[in-house]
Amino acid sequence: MRTAQADPAVVLPVRSSGPPLHQVGWRILLALAVLVATTLIVWLDADGYHDNANGRVSLLDAAYYATVTLSTTGYGDIIPVSPGARLVNILVITPLRVLFLIILVGTTLEVLAERTRQQWRIRRWRSAVQQHAVIVGYGTKGRSAVQTLLGHGLAKESIVVVDVQRRAVEQARQDGMVGVVGDATRTATLLLAELPTAAQVVVAPERDDTAVLVTLTVRQLNPLATVVAAVREDENAPLLRQSGADVVVTSSSSAGRLLGMSMLSPDAGAVMEALLTQGRGLDVVERPVAPAEVGGSPRDCADLVVAVVRGGRILDHYDPAAAELRSGDRVISIRRVAPRT
Repeated sequence: MRTAQADPAVVLPVRSSGPPLHQVGWRILLALAVLVATTLIVWLDADGYHDNANGRVSLLDAAYYATVTLSTTGYGDIIPVSPGARLVNILVITPLRVLFLIILVGTTLEVLAERTRQQWRIRRWRSAVQQHAVIVGYGTKGRSAVQTLLGHGLAKESIVVVDVQRRAVEQARQDGMVGVVGDATRTATLLLAELPTAAQVVVAPERDDTAVLVTLTVRQLNPLATVVAAVREDENAPLLRQSGADVVVTSSSSAGRLLGMSMLSPDAGAVMEALLTQGRGLDVVERPVAPAEVGGSPRDCADLVVAVVRGGRILDHYDPAAAELRSGDRVISIRRVAPRT
């Protein structure tokens, strides 16, 4: 049984000064502080004011005068009569009146303008985003996946992060990406991420059962996207494949194999770590066969070809069928990363 959760929401990569209600609340407190200060100023100089009702100005009368004065109502029933009181009105109360109006009117205009601007930006983003990548889960695995995508040239504007934790989405927003706060097992959340038009989906939540539910929901909304899912336990990998994941990566087993390899051969482990880490000297890439390479051997390519993808099949380096490259083939190769300047 699911627990009640807040409605999902889109978070755009912009710097925000805080929720609108917090802004309004803070400015209301500031306006009240101005009102209290004005009341005290009038009350401390009550002898310089005249009340047409009874001639004397009490603390309540001072608060009343401050309220009608700052709001520019001005009934004229309480007026400054002494030179000192009039001077204080000119030098102190009039600037406070202007400040009071700026706080109230400025807050209203700013909140309305900001909300309208955000809604306009979200609509514009929705109309433009397509063939993008959706990252479900912005933990260690999700962030590493994003770094790899960015390292291969994918723009930040083409990545949408979905996470149930607001702090994770806030981190994605600070990293320059659009985020969606919500439960990715729910259709409404994935629709906010425009998943039906996505080209790639990375499913990397904290729990394996959540990964299965997310993958099922993703496949229901988008049968054509490439779905890569992470799972902690090997026994759950078949469930993810049956749910529609194109590739399933077992994080615990992969890490264990890398640890074992590094124990037996630290150099081999270092090479594998370099291959798996974006920008660490060597990268594994998939690319189409160039026209000049058609008819030739994978060994003749400039980069080190380790496999050939043909008709949905992966042919390894030693497969006789991969001895001659054909038009339409794709090769998986290892290439050296150019040093950064």
